Amino acid sequence: MRILVLGGSGFVGRAVAELAVARGHDVTVFNRGRRDPVAGVNTLVGDRLAPGGLDALRDGTWDTVVDTWSADATAVGAAAALLSGRAAAFVYVSSRSVYRWDLDRPPLAEDSPLADLDDPGYAGDKLRGEQATAAFDGPVLLARAGLILGPYEDIGRLPWWLNRLHTGGPTLAPGPKDLPLQYIDVRDLAAFLLDAAGAHGPFNVVSPPGHTTMGELLDVANEVTGGHADLRWLPGERITAAGVEPWTQLPIWLTPQTGYAFMHQGDAGKALAAGLSCRPVRDTVADTWAWLRTLPGGAPQRDDRPPPGLDPRVEAELLAL
Repeated sequence: MRILVLGGSGFVGRAVAELAVARGHDVTVFNRGRRDPVAGVNTLVGDRLAPGGLDALRDGTWDTVVDTWSADATAVGAAAALLSGRAAAFVYVSSRSVYRWDLDRPPLAEDSPLADLDDPGYAGDKLRGEQATAAFDGPVLLARAGLILGPYEDIGRLPWWLNRLHTGGPTLAPGPKDLPLQYIDVRDLAAFLLDAAGAHGPFNVVSPPGHTTMGELLDVANEVTGGHADLRWLPGERITAAGVEPWTQLPIWLTPQTGYAFMHQGDAGKALAAGLSCRPVRDTVADTWAWLRTLPGGAPQRDDRPPPGLDPRVEAELLAL
């Protein structure tokens, strides 16, 4: 197949390009050319936000287009319109953030109420991106991804935990230990995007709720990174009472008051029925750590997201209590 990835050198796009090449497809990536490309792809260079930035895409036909864009939705609409009639299927990597924030009505299925279209943040960008795909004359798969983990992560959630556990010593572990978690390995997301291309409409692309737990995640991560950490489990209410912010200062972890049900109790039944497969948490953790060990400068960090993590002084103060 001829696959066009709009992006293809960062996190999700890179995983899609790698898998497509490994499967023997003819893969073209289109991006600004600022990162090393995946081996075996054809590279087209352009800036989607610049005048004439899509000129490199004015020729060619493809079986599937995968678009990973997460900013100004006009870029999605422009690409969808330009490629209409020259591609058989369009896949847009959206987010479960497009749903209306509601702490009391989980789990979220594809027909749940959506956020406001004029939301100025990430949710609005993704929702407007979904709307913009209407410019494509053909089937459009809206992949509403959940929390994405795995190699090439450029947001820093799992990398922060892995580096913290490798540092070792007494380590704050946010409870409860049996807290069920829901996420998607980026490589399983990539496989679904390629396998389900040609389907139409929204799919929640995330593991079943409880695919792992906070305890299993941190225990496996501690083991994989050398077993240096002494995990000290504290109740969530004690942590938040000290002013620590779930999700940002303690990545992945959330409380009922900060959106746990929204993020970790989504309905993934439609995607699972369409063939989504989720690998064990150990594979995600071990492979991410192996990737991190190859990076002398540390994990990449997106410049539009603040680096996650807890100040060691705040952690020490909590542990002293």
